[in-house]
Amino acid sequence: MIRAGNRLTLLETGGQYFSALLAELDQAQYEIHLESYLFRADATGQQVIDALIRAAGRGVVTRVLLDGIGARDLSAESRATMLLAGVKLVFFRPDRLRWRARLGLRKQRKRLRRLHRKLVLVDARVAFIGGINIIDDFDGGKLTAPRQDYMVQVEGPLLADMVSSAHRLWRRVQWSQLGRKGHHDVWRQPDVEVVGQQRAEFVERDNLKNRRAIESHYLQAIEQARHEIFIANAYFLPGVRFRHALIEAVRRGVRVVLMTQGYTDHLLYRAASRALYRHFLENGIEIFEYRVSELHAKVAVIDSHWATVGSSNIDPFSLLLAREANLVAHDTLLAQNLLISLEDLLREGGHRVQRMRWQHISRMTRVVSWLAYGLVRGLMGILGVAQGWDRKPQANSQVKSQTRSQTGATR
Repeated sequence: MIRAGNRLTLLETGGQYFSALLAELDQAQYEIHLESYLFRADATGQQVIDALIRAAGRGVVTRVLLDGIGARDLSAESRATMLLAGVKLVFFRPDRLRWRARLGLRKQRKRLRRLHRKLVLVDARVAFIGGINIIDDFDGGKLTAPRQDYMVQVEGPLLADMVSSAHRLWRRVQWSQLGRKGHHDVWRQPDVEVVGQQRAEFVERDNLKNRRAIESHYLQAIEQARHEIFIANAYFLPGVRFRHALIEAVRRGVRVVLMTQGYTDHLLYRAASRALYRHFLENGIEIFEYRVSELHAKVAVIDSHWATVGSSNIDPFSLLLAREANLVAHDTLLAQNLLISLEDLLREGGHRVQRMRWQHISRMTRVVSWLAYGLVRGLMGILGVAQGWDRKPQANSQVKSQTRSQTGATR
């Protein structure tokens, strides 16, 4: 549901986000709810832990919901410190099977249903949503520049949907782990006072009634695009419907720009994504690889008035398995601010993938890319999550024939 009357503030990288987050945590008077996939007790993570402990010490109801695999490296000491201070720390699908190699496919598939969303609520008055984990911008690898990602600070009527979603998920996780022994908190009612003029909606993906929600919002916006589509995505491995929608946009005269990772922490995924480059380039889509630092963003801007910032990649794990949350803004101000930031990234560190050069890459590079793509798709198939992912959309026979010839190597 699109809600009007909000104030939306775009926050770029952990530098802007954690400054705003820590300030709000220290001002909290009633309750804090924090969800994250990764949570590391590095320099930044420790600041967040300290702020949560201070809040609990003031009598603020403090809830932290972390993914059982993503945050499994959070030390026992950090966990105990938070619990002792009164922080309610809960893990989504704890990884009790970490050392069991032989699991049935159903159990393996279940293990991949992770909590990947990044959401913080403070006093049901202000929220943060986007793609930034509780982790330092320079944590991991040998980054010489901050990890590139975004969050949005939200105030206004949209908080009603965000609080409702967080409450439902918290209640379900508690019930699954504690049953009737779970303590059901009384949650604070959200402040839905009109504070601005920006329109937006909260879009979540789960494995119940919202299974295709985020992908559907993308596809609807792409199909309605008239001028420009700019997508920056960390792990970009779209299915046929998504690829077809982008190519159809180009045929309507829409400029389509993709920005993907040049520096990556998942070589297999990058190789798999590159298998699609030739197909995209031959159909008029522009591709840039960001090489200054790690691109972790999951954002898009369409026609300078539609934008999304969230946790969902355009890949099968985000769109078919994980719990995700995106903000979709129907607002020129946020869209233009995000577009300006993305265009700056292109100028500062975007390496354009040239069509002619990519056509002449080595046979070995092509083979590696297709093998990686086949491996990722094969894994999805084995786990039973790829049904419909690469199913051809309804189209004329010429488009069907072209798609078949260009994707045949993956079959």
